[in-house]
Amino acid sequence: MAEMTALEMMMEMGFSRNRAEKALALSGHQGIEKAMDWLIEHEDDPNLDEPYVAPQGDVLGTTEKSELGAAEMSFEENSNQIQHNAALSEEEKKEQLKRLEELMRQRQLEREEREKKDEIDREKQRRKQGQELSLIRQKLQEEEMRKIAEERRKEKLEDIRAKQRVREKIERDKAERALKFGGSGGVTAAAAPVQPTPVVPQSSLGTPAKREYDECRLQIRLLDGTQLTQSFKSREQLAAVRLYVQLQQQDDPGNFNLMTSFPRKVFSEEDMEKPLQELGLVPSAVLFVCKK
Repeated sequence: MAEMTALEMMMEMGFSRNRAEKALALSGHQGIEKAMDWLIEHEDDPNLDEPYVAPQGDVLGTTEKSELGAAEMSFEENSNQIQHNAALSEEEKKEQLKRLEELMRQRQLEREEREKKDEIDREKQRRKQGQELSLIRQKLQEEEMRKIAEERRKEKLEDIRAKQRVREKIERDKAERALKFGGSGGVTAAAAPVQPTPVVPQSSLGTPAKREYDECRLQIRLLDGTQLTQSFKSREQLAAVRLYVQLQQQDDPGNFNLMTSFPRKVFSEEDMEKPLQELGLVPSAVLFVCKK
């Protein structure tokens, strides 16, 4: 039986003539194994089934002699699988084809393994990039949180300074009122001539004169039950007491009224301009803070 050429063997394995010719030519006529490797590597090429055009001087497939020469070179260079110029029996042809098909399956498995490995490597790269992006986002978030915390710290510090300025103003106002009212009263008393006190019989004495108090001691009960005790000048306005309460309350410093319980009286905005002495809170009184 005549020897089978490489082209015939590949066609016997199920490859089309065009694919077989193209694979043998483009793999350099190095045998069936090289041709099959080329087909496996290029099986996804869109132009794989386009007609093969041999370069000038290439006579692949033109004569049986050239095919036989290519086949002889292929078998001799690879593994001496086919003996030169020897006939193969049907059993030998089947065995040869079986071996080549097994080799092709092995090459395909190797290719699949390479593709799986490449996919794993790509997935690792994607995960690495994802972790790097996650770290960048985390750093940006931490930086933003630091900025927010710094802004809040500055706002809190400014609030403390504002309250401190209000307290200082209250102290200055107290000092000015004390100097204005207390000082002028002292000068007037000193400048007035001393008049002799007439002796009045005990029977003619009426109700004793009301005592004048310069200070007013207030107990103030806040909404949360806290009790404060503070002294004010008797001539200070009730607005000074309200300002003092505002500084002590953190939750709602402005939305409240001041009242007494015995007798019950809720002080109005007009009362805020009146001195404590005029409102009957001297020398001491208890005030309650109530919601508006």
